[in-house]
Amino acid sequence: MKENWAYKKLGEVCEIICGQDYKSIQDDNGLFPIYGTGGVMGRASQYRCPANSIIIGRKGNINNPLFVEEPFWNVDTAFGVVPKENILFPKFFYFFCKNYDFTKHDVSVTIPSLRRTDIMKIDVPVPPLSEQSRIVSELDLLQSIIDKQQAQLKELDKLAQAIFYDMFGDPVENEKGWKVKKIGNLCDVYRGGSPRPIEKFLGGTIPWIKIGDATKGDDIYLHQTKEHIIEEGLKKTRYIHSGSLIFANCGVSLGFARIITFNGCIHDGWLAFDNISNEIEKVFFLKSLNFCTQYFRSIAPDGTQPNLNTAIMKSFNQILPPLEIQKSYIEKTEAIEHQKASINQSLAETQKLFDYTMDKYFGE
Repeated sequence: MKENWAYKKLGEVCEIICGQDYKSIQDDNGLFPIYGTGGVMGRASQYRCPANSIIIGRKGNINNPLFVEEPFWNVDTAFGVVPKENILFPKFFYFFCKNYDFTKHDVSVTIPSLRRTDIMKIDVPVPPLSEQSRIVSELDLLQSIIDKQQAQLKELDKLAQAIFYDMFGDPVENEKGWKVKKIGNLCDVYRGGSPRPIEKFLGGTIPWIKIGDATKGDDIYLHQTKEHIIEEGLKKTRYIHSGSLIFANCGVSLGFARIITFNGCIHDGWLAFDNISNEIEKVFFLKSLNFCTQYFRSIAPDGTQPNLNTAIMKSFNQILPPLEIQKSYIEKTEAIEHQKASINQSLAETQKLFDYTMDKYFGE
């Protein structure tokens, strides 16, 4: 807390509007959005919260505040919080909420939940309005830079997809008539395994490859893992070697692929492609699999979530353009990845500055 700032209880400087169930979520012709902590959930012909209000989760996603610039209806899992603008700028309060840990007020042992009476007692910083405005301008500028950098990365991803489609067409439809072979005839396909409970096997020296290890950074290669398992866990998992291509085979991550640069183990949410034929370049293979994600989702066996087994993957017809064309595509891809790496580095630096600035003003 900054010593020269005044502090007031949230209930003194904000109105809290409890959300309500709304049965007409399908009314897409309405004028106003229906908001929950995950964002827009539908449209409504009326609203309960004014523009420039903050959504704070009441149940479930309680630590992800949202700033809403237009009037909206908030659902019963969310509080709509309206700052008194003669005391507290809405955007300043939003940045405070982004830095605040609402989980320390969690009153449930199952689904995270907040009580209105508890959040009303939270101490909120209330510096002079001129200082609030200056801080908002500083943080808004950093956030706008972050947004632009993230938008650049998305555009480069779109460019990479467009280049692939222009050169090879749809790899499922194969309208360009490329030679094909079943994946099972191009490489060995293995499914991972999970020693359970995994907590008993962590703490060793053998890399334990999780989906989370591959969600940031390089889109082609995976260089390290956060966790490692002990040798005893090898009996219940799949040990694979550097250079293997791994493919997430289930859930929301289905289609995620990386080439690993180390020896390690994969759990049963991964498939591994090893001993890959010299008829296909690994990077081309990876990007081709990425391109087919929606198709793989459509053919995955029914269940609680899509899940591809080794038999399905082995029977998939993989296109095999001439190697010189594959290599030409890889050159273009690597140029894009180089640009992305540069932007990602800048993004990390900007995010670090944003986090530092947030902590400087709102850290405890």
